[in-house]
Amino acid sequence: MLFIKDIKLPLDQGEQDAINIALDILKIPSDFIKDARISKLSVDARHRKPSLVYTVAVALNDDTNEEKIAQCSPLVSFKKQTNYTIEQGKTPLATRPVVCGFGPAGIFSALLLARSGYNPIVIERGGAIPERTLAVEDFINLGKLDVNSNIQFGEGGAGAFSDGKLTTRIGDNLCEYVIKTFLEHGAPPEIAYLKKPHVGTDILRNVIISIREEIKKLGGEIMFSTTLLDLVIKNNKLVGIVTNKGEIPCQNLILATGHSARDTIAMLDTNKVSMTAKSFSVGFRVEHLQADIEKSLYHDAAGHPALPRGEYQLSCRLGNRGIYTFCMCPGGEVLPAASQENGVVVNGMSYHARDGENANSAVVVGVTEQDFDGDYKKAIKFQEDLESKAFAMAGSDYSAPAQNVQSFVSGDPWLSIKTVTPSYSKGVTSADLSQLLPQQLTTSLKYGLTTFGKRIRGFDSENAILTGVETRTSSPVRVVRGENLQSVNIEGIYPTGEGAGYAGGIVSAGVDGLKVATAIIQNNAPFKAII
Repeated sequence: MLFIKDIKLPLDQGEQDAINIALDILKIPSDFIKDARISKLSVDARHRKPSLVYTVAVALNDDTNEEKIAQCSPLVSFKKQTNYTIEQGKTPLATRPVVCGFGPAGIFSALLLARSGYNPIVIERGGAIPERTLAVEDFINLGKLDVNSNIQFGEGGAGAFSDGKLTTRIGDNLCEYVIKTFLEHGAPPEIAYLKKPHVGTDILRNVIISIREEIKKLGGEIMFSTTLLDLVIKNNKLVGIVTNKGEIPCQNLILATGHSARDTIAMLDTNKVSMTAKSFSVGFRVEHLQADIEKSLYHDAAGHPALPRGEYQLSCRLGNRGIYTFCMCPGGEVLPAASQENGVVVNGMSYHARDGENANSAVVVGVTEQDFDGDYKKAIKFQEDLESKAFAMAGSDYSAPAQNVQSFVSGDPWLSIKTVTPSYSKGVTSADLSQLLPQQLTTSLKYGLTTFGKRIRGFDSENAILTGVETRTSSPVRVVRGENLQSVNIEGIYPTGEGAGYAGGIVSAGVDGLKVATAIIQNNAPFKAII
């Protein structure tokens, strides 16, 4: 495949214009072309005049000369298409592999195992998408929190109630497998080429259901409302698991529990599974009018139909602390994301259209294992204490504490709702958020907000609103694994994904799930039941 990059066009020109320019650069007759399509699209909004920047992918009828043709211009590169094939091991599994958790890592590990004939068993503490959606609605409307099925737990993981962002910084070829799978199951076509692709929570839920049905058709079994309670270990080897629905023989467990399964971490600790603390971040959700963000980013071109919804990613440092924005949701809303009683947690979500009035993102500051003396129990308690404090600060009814950005920065403890109406569905209560976090973290966030205000006009204005508290940016724990991707001290446990400390988003978690499934496949043949 040939890739022609850096084709910059004004907003009134489109995809076909970019393709035509790419073919002109290649100087190849049209009847030699098998396929030409947009491979990547981004916006260059510098110099106050936005333009669209395309990369075009071109496949030839005879691909044997593609690598040579790529030398025709510095704008052209060649990439060999790869097929993901795995050589199976020879010794049949003694038991079916079990996947614990059905978020991105669990979904893709189960899918690859099912496609390879390994008939995995999936256990998921939460409900399937339809039941989980009802549980979330009951929490929002009635205040009834289901601690097993909520915005954190259930089919699809936390990503199913988010923006469905597929942006990733990892360069693994398996990213293509994840994107291709999403496309096969109904994700929007543009995720294949947008620089910052997203599915949207409304479409993503149906994509997840479709993948689940493929797993089932291929021999996989999915058990919802099934919680992992304990491990059965003999001679440092896993031989079974205990769930709330009984014991399951198991010698290969893919542990894909997500970043919020604190009771599972406690159970692993009891079983002396090796774990360590890792860095994560805490802070708030910040909301602005989406139109104001786009005016700052796109200037006079704001609102042009060729432009995507404006989004940003900001970062700075104060001493040894990193402050940054995370999980930006254009046209989205702030969600009540608690998974434990008497705690407030916020997260962001947007639908595929991203047509809401507000933009929101996490604005957070990093904490490290050194802050907790390397003790992951202290790190988890720090999260829990923040969530409990936010719950009490807002009136102990799952509303969230909130404050204007300018008030937070200046130290005035009040909330005034002006042009931005808070979108948090449980309601907000005026609070002094500087009293929520430790002073050092508060100082860092004030510095970050002021710095970001110099980069995006109005970011730190009196209209912008902070809602707290954001604690689930990533897991504070890493379940230590070796080069064979198994726990370093308990054979048969494969920690994976964001909850185990090896990923940071939907795509990277999916890729990590594929890797642990691959390890099982390469080491074993499928389980054969004795009849």
